[in-house]
Amino acid sequence: MVQVDILALNEAIKQESKFVERVMTEVGKVIVGQKEMVESIIMGLLTGGHVLLEGVPGLAKTLVISSIGRATSLQFQRIQFTPDLLPTDLIGTMIFNIKDHEFVPKKGPIFTNVVLADEINRAPAKVQSALLEAMAEKQVTIGDETYPLEKPFLVLATQNPLEQEGTYPLPEAQLDRFMFKVIVTYPKKEEEAEILERMATDHTPQVDPVIHREDLLRAK
Repeated sequence: MVQVDILALNEAIKQESKFVERVMTEVGKVIVGQKEMVESIIMGLLTGGHVLLEGVPGLAKTLVISSIGRATSLQFQRIQFTPDLLPTDLIGTMIFNIKDHEFVPKKGPIFTNVVLADEINRAPAKVQSALLEAMAEKQVTIGDETYPLEKPFLVLATQNPLEQEGTYPLPEAQLDRFMFKVIVTYPKKEEEAEILERMATDHTPQVDPVIHREDLLRAK
């Protein structure tokens, strides 16, 4: 039986996870509160689990995701889900190359590290389902070819409550692909006051990279 040095293991975890506090501090330069949402997204990055954020518009869901993408030096793509969006707008399609007289793949925005599926439940089910293979198997099929996705690969989706006009419920198969769902609530009174103070200044803070992609992969 293999003996595990628990103390050494805990120390290694402590050392490798130091960057988490740096990421949260960097994101805090532009985000007030919403600690649970930030922590959930970082956990998703470390475990490879996709995250679904639900809340009414205006709660900084999109800003949090884009800020974490910048702080972790990962490639980031935002896809705005709309009723007229097509599956090929996500994964790509085959186009005809006139010069070589052959069909070649044109990869879609899903070929990145972090995909922000913004307002995912505003698109029909067939578009939502286009993410299934990518989320479950970390690969995408275009035509007859299958292409691996970048590492790490994470889908961070936002959705409005179903009672909002123009929304579609996510299919059960789609919901199963998310590790967890976070209900995003309004900030507290003191947090709203701090937001107003920040908005009253001319200074616009910028999020800087604090770790590299290789650091994140090693921590996983």
